Amino acid sequence: MASPRPRRAVILWWASWLMAVPAAARAQAPGTGVPAAAAEAPEGRIIDQVVAVIEGQVLTRSELEFETRVLFVQRGGVQAAFEPLDEEALKVGLELAINLRLQVLSADRLDAFPTEQADVEAQLAKFRRLFESEEAFQSFLTRSGADLKLLTEVLGRRVRAERILDSRIFPRVQVSEAETKLYYQQHASEYPEGYPAVKAQLQNKLKRERYDQLAAEDLAHLRAAAQVRRVAPFAREARP
Repeated sequence: MASPRPRRAVILWWASWLMAVPAAARAQAPGTGVPAAAAEAPEGRIIDQVVAVIEGQVLTRSELEFETRVLFVQRGGVQAAFEPLDEEALKVGLELAINLRLQVLSADRLDAFPTEQADVEAQLAKFRRLFESEEAFQSFLTRSGADLKLLTEVLGRRVRAERILDSRIFPRVQVSEAETKLYYQQHASEYPEGYPAVKAQLQNKLKRERYDQLAAEDLAHLRAAAQVRRVAPFAREARP
């Protein structure tokens, strides 16, 4: 690609409150988003919470916590794999979780952008290497009430969503020579090397900024058209 892939800064939202998972869900094994211990919960006991319903799809608290941990580990915070998550962390995770699901659902309607298994396997291998040992990686899955299948699903959703976003945005990310020169002239004191030496650097910077701007607009449009309902108190604060 012409420039490094920018981080996605814009994420979407929604939630629902303290709803018991149906009895059929209690029988699910690890990998369903429900912690293993929850499968043995007594009848009538709340074993999970619904925090979002995205176009009819339920997102549970346990799923959100796992996906949030995966996100933070990918960003270099391996300690987040085992530490408690506060509400601020869950807000970040919830925004991303909803955003990813909306992108994938929009592609599903068009039967477009299927997941490339090789890309998912590469992300899985990369994620695994973030842990100091295979034992630490397996401990992360066990303590999260998850398994390799669920982790692969989470990573696969992210890989596919990024591909969808890239396909929409990259064709529109254009930075002209005139724009690059104008930026340099406005910030010349920051680049004593001179324009020829920093031209490529500045073009990449402007492309990343243009990508982020267009991505924000694209995701805002997707979010406005979506059927999303928030219920959990920590989620309501971010209602658009």
